Amino acid sequence: MLDELSEAPGAELEDEGVRSHTRGRRANLELFIVGLAALIVSLSQSILIPVLGALPEQLHTTQSAVSWLLTSTLLVSAVSVPIMGRLGDMFGKRLLLLVAVGALAAGSLIDAMTSNVPLLIVGRGVQGLGAAAIPLGISLLATLMPKERVASSVALISAMLGVGGALGLPLAGLVAEHADFHVLFWISSMVGTVAFLGILFLVPESHHREGGQVDLVGSLLLAIGIAALLLPLEQSAEWGWVDARTLGLLAVALLAFVALGVVELKVRQPLVDLRALRRRPIVLTNIASVLFGFALFASFIGTATYVEAPAATGYGFDASLLMGGLTMLPSGIAMLLMSPVAARLINLRGGPQTLALGAAIVAIGWTFRIVATGDLVQVFIGGAIIGIGTGIGYAAIPSLINANTPSSEIAAANGLNTLFRSLGSSLASAIGASLLAASTVTVSGYPMASLTAYRSLFAICAVAALAAAVIVLFVPHGSKTARHQRISSQYP
Repeated sequence: MLDELSEAPGAELEDEGVRSHTRGRRANLELFIVGLAALIVSLSQSILIPVLGALPEQLHTTQSAVSWLLTSTLLVSAVSVPIMGRLGDMFGKRLLLLVAVGALAAGSLIDAMTSNVPLLIVGRGVQGLGAAAIPLGISLLATLMPKERVASSVALISAMLGVGGALGLPLAGLVAEHADFHVLFWISSMVGTVAFLGILFLVPESHHREGGQVDLVGSLLLAIGIAALLLPLEQSAEWGWVDARTLGLLAVALLAFVALGVVELKVRQPLVDLRALRRRPIVLTNIASVLFGFALFASFIGTATYVEAPAATGYGFDASLLMGGLTMLPSGIAMLLMSPVAARLINLRGGPQTLALGAAIVAIGWTFRIVATGDLVQVFIGGAIIGIGTGIGYAAIPSLINANTPSSEIAAANGLNTLFRSLGSSLASAIGASLLAASTVTVSGYPMASLTAYRSLFAICAVAALAAAVIVLFVPHGSKTARHQRISSQYP
């Protein structure tokens, strides 16, 4: 029934009606506001990484407790992104975008006003709801922008996933050296509030709303499965891979996902459209997204801490927190500059070839990082190459998802794809931590990761990127259904 509605001529007319107001300066303004929301959401997820080491002393707590400031955000974002994406399709993408950005601003305000560890964890958890802003922003702009600007707009918002993270590290390093960490949360709260007000007063709602009932059982099973899967990945360094908690939670995750599959095939309006997920283009794109997410997050692990390490390790440069963060800046700038280039490539060569090109460039960047270790400038160059590839690849991913998804399910599909990217990031965190801990050198009596360990991580990233490049080339180039032809026409 839903497919028939999406095929109806009225749907096409409605789409044109929604787009008719979004021209010229108004389109630029809407893109800027949604882009600002995506940027601050992405930035907020990485701003604590450089200051984590100093927080136990400042907050009079343990390193384990402080680690939950990251884990709580990850778990809430992973659970909320696919659910809020589905709700966006049902009740309005702009409405749920407001919820996401409002949660980010509110959670940041909580953390800006307290040093109480439990409250900080709660605030970070509330911030995790904001992660849905990126897939919701992508889906909203896909319906609001003029057709000739959809590809470039989607590319820009998708690139913010990496840009925010790359900019967050130097910002956090600067604050850590000259101010209290609470300043980071005041910044994200104020910028989040500006983005919220901009969306509220200047960005219209999409007319693509499906309505219906919320799949509560599916939402609960998905939440249990995701949390039980990601928590042991995040805590693997502390718990170990054979710990009863790790094995038990992974077993719970498996059971929850099996139950979810059974339930979703029987529900009229499922939270997760398993039949849509089985489409070959969607399957291959999501697999490539996991691999891409792995390679991107590993750049956070393998760059700032790498240059901050003592020179006695054989690779470090004794860099400050600020300099460690600045090593990510070329990558973030490259991602931002590549978004319009990627949009042009998508129009000329198609999403699969564009994504494959981006993945191949990422692999080249990691290979460069393996062999070039003698100079800090080489770290900047390697980061820039990885940023170029990531900017191209991240722009192509949502174009592939949107082109093979009915308009009534675009927000949900992008939400699930964002979840797959987050899964790749969690795998990078778990595997990276294990690799760096497995091979160490002793410096001033303290064990530190060896150059061999970092090179092993870089090699895995290069292989993952190459695998993504190969996999995505098997995505079919054409759509045989009228529905997909109509959706693909958004990318002329």
